[in-house]
Amino acid sequence: MMPEDTDELLEIFSDARVMESFGGKPFDRAQIQRWVRRNLKHQEKHGYGLFSVILKSEHRLIGDCGLEHMEIAAQPEVELGYDFRSDYWGRGYATEAAIAVRELAWHKLDLCRMISLIRPPNIASRRVAEKVGMTKEREIVRGDNVYWVYAVFKAKA
Repeated sequence: MMPEDTDELLEIFSDARVMESFGGKPFDRAQIQRWVRRNLKHQEKHGYGLFSVILKSEHRLIGDCGLEHMEIAAQPEVELGYDFRSDYWGRGYATEAAIAVRELAWHKLDLCRMISLIRPPNIASRRVAEKVGMTKEREIVRGDNVYWVYAVFKAKA
């Protein structure tokens, strides 16, 4: 992800269908600018973050996918997250990107566990997590939202 991706990311995060999966309202320009800055600072601090997903055949940014360090119940976790334009849903791009990020996490970053936070109504996101090898671990509340925590562990060699 780069600062110059802001306009194309705004197209994603200003879409009410996309934001419904977060239980939030569409972003405006100021919100997406803060979001991009936060993600770039995260990448600097942790050495990983979100990647912009570019559909090569169209030379178009269609989403983001990557890793974010966070704390849940005072425990450090690494979340595998993915957000895509709603007009590209259902084509396997989120699964393809999530699998690539999982492989990066296992083989380049030497992580041994990842989670995804998924709101229960988001069936498509649950399917992506399951295709990556994740299983539902527990339910948590963050702010006003209930999330299912899906987790996957690196297989022992």
